[in-house]
Amino acid sequence: MSWLQAILIGIMSCTAASTIACLGTTVGNYTLNRPLVASLFVGLILGDVQGCILIGIPMQVMWIALVTPGGTVASDLRAVSYIGIPLAYVGAKAAGMDFGGSEAQGLASSISAMTGVIGISLFYGTAMMNLIWQHYGWAQLKKGNLDCLGKVDTILPLISHFVLSFLPVTLLCYYGSGAVQELFKNLNTDVWYIKAILSVGSVLPAVGIGILLKSVVTKTSDLVFFAFGFTIAASMHLTLIAATVVGGVFALINYQMAMMKATGVAADSADDYDDEEDI
Repeated sequence: MSWLQAILIGIMSCTAASTIACLGTTVGNYTLNRPLVASLFVGLILGDVQGCILIGIPMQVMWIALVTPGGTVASDLRAVSYIGIPLAYVGAKAAGMDFGGSEAQGLASSISAMTGVIGISLFYGTAMMNLIWQHYGWAQLKKGNLDCLGKVDTILPLISHFVLSFLPVTLLCYYGSGAVQELFKNLNTDVWYIKAILSVGSVLPAVGIGILLKSVVTKTSDLVFFAFGFTIAASMHLTLIAATVVGGVFALINYQMAMMKATGVAADSADDYDDEEDI
C-alpha cells in the first residue's frame, strides 16, 4: 500500500468520524462507517472494489446489530472499516486466498474483532480530547468571550479527529499492511492453529445475526418466519435484492391482514354500540 492510498483511507476515516463533515451521525457513523459501505470506498482507493466488498461482507454481518446508545460503544466501526478492511484485504491477497472463500471470511472477521478493540481506544480518546476544548470554552464564556463558541464547536474538534483518527488510521494502514503482507506471504495456513483461528473467525458473523434476532424478535414464534426466510433464500439461491423483494411482499401481506383484522374489530365494536343504543 502506498502513502497516497493510506492517506486517502485516513481522510475517509476522519471524514466519516466527523459529524461536521458528514452532516450528523446518520451519514457518518451509521452509513460511511458501516463495513459494507466503507468497503466500496476502500476498494476504489486500493483498486479492487469487488475484493474489498467481499472482505467487508462478513464484517458487516458480524456488526450488523451494533448500535451506540449514548456514550456506550462496544466496538468502533470506524476502525473496523478503515483499518480492518485494508489489512484483511492485504493479508488475504498475500496468502492467495479466495476473497469469497471461508478462509478469507474467517480472516476478515478475526481482524475486525481486533481492530474494533483498537477503535474503542480511539473513540474514547477523541471524546477525552474534546473535553479539553469544552473546558476551554467554559473558561472563555466565564470571561464573557462569546466569539469562542464557533471555534470550540467546529474547529477544535477537527483537531481531535485529525490526531486520533486520521493519523492512527494512516500509519496503521501503511506500516500495518506491509507487516501483514510479509506475515501472510510466509505463513502456512494449513497449520492447525491457523485453521483454528480462521474457523473461529468464520463463526463470528453468526454472533451478529444472533444479536440482531435478539433485538428484533419479541416472541419465540417469530423465529419461524426467520427460519422460513432463510430456508427459501438458501433453497432458491436468491440474491440479496430478490430476497428483499420476497420479504417485502410477505411484509405487505402481513400488513394488509393486520389492517383487515383491525378494521373488523372496529366494525364489531361499532355494531355492539348500536345494539346497546337500540336496547
